[in-house]
Formats: sequence, C-alpha cells, structure tokens
Amino acid sequence: MTYARDVVALARKDLLLELRARETLPAMVLFVLATLVAFRFALPAGGSERASIGLLWVAILFTALLGLTRAFVPEREQRVLDGLVLSPVDRSAIWVGKVTATLAFLVAAELVALPAYALFFERLSWETVAAVALADVGICTVGALLAAMAAAGRARELLFPLLFLPLALPILVGGVGAAVTDTPARYLGFLGLYDAVFAILAWASFEYVVTE
Repeated sequence: MTYARDVVALARKDLLLELRARETLPAMVLFVLATLVAFRFALPAGGSERASIGLLWVAILFTALLGLTRAFVPEREQRVLDGLVLSPVDRSAIWVGKVTATLAFLVAAELVALPAYALFFERLSWETVAAVALADVGICTVGALLAAMAAAGRARELLFPLLFLPLALPILVGGVGAAVTDTPARYLGFLGLYDAVFAILAWASFEYVVTE
C-alpha cells in the first residue's frame, strides 16, 4: 500500500504541475492536430489505408516524443530528483509515477487525435484503437527510462530522440501491422509482449539510472 501511495503522489505531482504550467499537453495536442491536418491535405483523395495508418502512427510517435523529452526536465532543473532519490521511497516508484503521468498526457492528446483522424480520413478500426492502447504503455515505459537518462546530459533534446526512436520502431511495426494485415491478433500480441519485456527491464534498471 505504501508503494501505491508513493506512485499516486508522484503522478499527482506531475499532473498538478502540468495543470498549473500548461506547457506539455497543449503543445502535444496542437502538434498532433497540425500534423494530421498537414497529412490530410498531403495525401491524394482516396489515399490507401496503409498510407493513412502509417501517417497516424508517425504523428502519435512524434507527439509522444515531444512530451517525453520534457518528462524529467523540471526535476533536473530544480534538483528535485536528487531529493526523491535520497527520500525513503522505492526508486522504481519514481519511474512508475512518471510513466503514469506521461501516459495520462499521451492518452489525453490521443482523445483529440483519434477522432480527428477518423474525421479526416474516414476510417478508424477497433484494431487501431487496441494497438494504440498497447503502444502507449510501451512508449511511456521505455520513454520514461530514457528521459531520465537523457535529462542528465546537456544536449537532452538531441540525445533523447537518438535513444528513443530505435527502440520505438517495433511499436511502429506492431501498430501498423495490427491495422492493415489479416492477422491483427499476432501484432497485438507482439505489442503486449514488448510492453511486458520492457516494463520489467525498465523497472529493474531505473534505480541504476537515477543514481549515476
């Protein structure tokens, strides 16, 4: 119960900071909407489903990248992370709290993006929604760990994408495959396995990341 309370408190802290500052979520929403509008007019009339699905996933991935880049910036700038590491809190709870908060931001942006995609391209299947839900977990799981690593460096805006994008490619493959192939269950299972494997790895390694 103590672990759960710590996670809730840490996630609540991030959510309250965002509600007051309004820096990350509005930028994510505006970015994904602007990207979808640009793609809508860039694609020819009656463009293929594969093309529109691929563009949707590119928009989601870079929207997540925008939010995750700043995930640990407030903690590093105000040296709050040092206090959290020294506090009597399980260090993995810091990671779980950050995953929870970034997941909330990403889901909020997608609540705008997915209806906009359905409006612009006149297609949105349950396979796509299921894949997005599974992908969000993997994106935030991996992204929170890498954001903590990159925040310690001076060139975090450059370092984080270099670390994150190669690990996000399997998510892109799984998301597109679930929507455009005849075997969506295989790709959804792949996304679920990705989430499980990287959640375990990130949970186990986060303590070493924040203490270095």
